Amino acid sequence: MSETSAEDRIWTVPNLLSFLRLLGVPVFLWLVLGPREDGWAIGVLAVAGFTDWLDGKIARAFNQTSRLGRLIDPAADKLYVFSTIFALLVREIIPWWLVAAILLREAFVGCSILVLRKYGYRALQVHFLGKAAMFNLMYAFPLLFLASHAGWYADIAQIVGWAFALWGTGLYWWAGVLYVVQVRQLVIAAKKE
Repeated sequence: MSETSAEDRIWTVPNLLSFLRLLGVPVFLWLVLGPREDGWAIGVLAVAGFTDWLDGKIARAFNQTSRLGRLIDPAADKLYVFSTIFALLVREIIPWWLVAAILLREAFVGCSILVLRKYGYRALQVHFLGKAAMFNLMYAFPLLFLASHAGWYADIAQIVGWAFALWGTGLYWWAGVLYVVQVRQLVIAAKKE
């Protein structure tokens, strides 16, 4: 099998896990905003976080990386983050400024992607800092969700959840700045040609 055809694969275990993760997004939103089944919603987030880790491990270990996987894996991550912050904002569990910080970062990086495409480049490879930021945010939100409930675990969940949220948001911005610096370097090189 040639390298090109391996990159074009659709039916791989990591892609299946990413598709399942995508299907969990509306289920999560319905659980949080409809019947308010918070235990099940946190379970959906936990499974999403685990499958996010697992699909990457499987893709690297069994040479199942693909072009589609590189698109849907980060898309699923972002959909979970955005749907979670939306649901937690609606439920008044997280403040608006945290949501604004995350959305402003997306707009900041989104503008650089438009510039990148203008010069004929596709999106850049996801940076390790971006993955670390997403990891932190995907742990922060379920913990902040737990912190909104009464129970012995609420105070601990709040402290750890806010630590993950603040660290994750900081890393998210840092990764965004690095991305924009890379875009700037590519644009300067393209203009010299």
